[in-house]
Amino acid sequence: MKVSAHLLILFLFAGNLACSTSEPLPIITSISSPAAGGSGEPNLMVGADGNLYFCWIEEDGDGHVLKFSIWEGENWSSPTVVAQGSNWFVNWADFPSLTALEDGTLFAHWLAMNGEGTYAYGVNVSTSQDGGKTWSAPFIPHRDQTETEHGFVSMIPMGDRMGLFWLDGREMAGAGHGNGHGGDPEAAMTLRYAALDKENRLSDETVLDSKICDCCSTDAIRLSDGSMVVVYRDRSDEEIRDISTVRWENGNWTPPRSVHADLWKINGCPVNGPEMAFRGDRLAVAWFTLDQDNQSHVRLAFSSDGGNEFEPPIRVDDGNPLGRVDLVFLEDESVLVSWMEDGQDGNADVRIRKVTVDGESKSSTVVATTRSLRGSGFPRMVLHQDQVFFAWTDYGDPSQVKTAVYR
Repeated sequence: MKVSAHLLILFLFAGNLACSTSEPLPIITSISSPAAGGSGEPNLMVGADGNLYFCWIEEDGDGHVLKFSIWEGENWSSPTVVAQGSNWFVNWADFPSLTALEDGTLFAHWLAMNGEGTYAYGVNVSTSQDGGKTWSAPFIPHRDQTETEHGFVSMIPMGDRMGLFWLDGREMAGAGHGNGHGGDPEAAMTLRYAALDKENRLSDETVLDSKICDCCSTDAIRLSDGSMVVVYRDRSDEEIRDISTVRWENGNWTPPRSVHADLWKINGCPVNGPEMAFRGDRLAVAWFTLDQDNQSHVRLAFSSDGGNEFEPPIRVDDGNPLGRVDLVFLEDESVLVSWMEDGQDGNADVRIRKVTVDGESKSSTVVATTRSLRGSGFPRMVLHQDQVFFAWTDYGDPSQVKTAVYR
């Protein structure tokens, strides 16, 4: 494998908040990143075609450009342009995505302004049937045409269609930004779903939850039995903003189900969404929260029945987390959780911890160090062919997306 000259073999022996056992710590090897200076908002996804895709946004004069690369076994392919524009809504917490159907058809999404308001933007989806050489004109999967927020998209391949989950602010039209950021508090963000085929035909448009937290990312998976699960930060009438799931089973969407009653009451959005992973019938969810003593936590909960019921959560952080989690399920019946841990002098670590399904927590490891600012974005992590890949924004002047692998 072609790698940079240094190996990031970083060890952290800080006292764990859960019972831990000694074992060889992972070796994190940096990979030369195809992302240029001025890049951010990375994402990693494994398509239904088996390929590993890496996408990010770069500054481009007065605008931005979305690029992607494919993992070629030893390094990333030369970057390919998906789209570019001068009217994009680029947000540190609302990153683009790119993945593929089984036949190799690529779907990519990004956000673009659709009005004069600060939060007037919509989801743009483009497809490619020639490996990314050419892309279709952007398609907007929400038909409301309101100048409100639409974003935080999760995409999952499902046969010859792509399942899209997103946060939709159409009910907030004319009410100000709302939902804890000013405006009408009764005007709520909604969680919506639709399926999109290669000809931009929408189907199965559904409202999954009519009142949710308005700027936390979502995550969605398709289980082995074909059912779908989406996880997100919910919002009650009392401003409790805990984590919920909705599942497609037996031809219907279930009502929202709480993962755990954290009872985090906050009159605003923490901009810190959950992540999910599965293997077989086991499903895991990781998320950021505050406890009743106002102490921040990163928590992990397992389900042995595909997400119908969850076991009591395990705390996995090292005492001062910023959140921004990710999660993968390993083949040895354990998960790897990543998060950002606040450090000193404005720095923050991207850390990982392995946790078994029995709740045994290993020592944490530092993948990289960046800044604790919003511009550092959300580190991403994905499992591909028995290796775990990482992408994060190394904040600076300019910032740059970097990548690494853990074997």
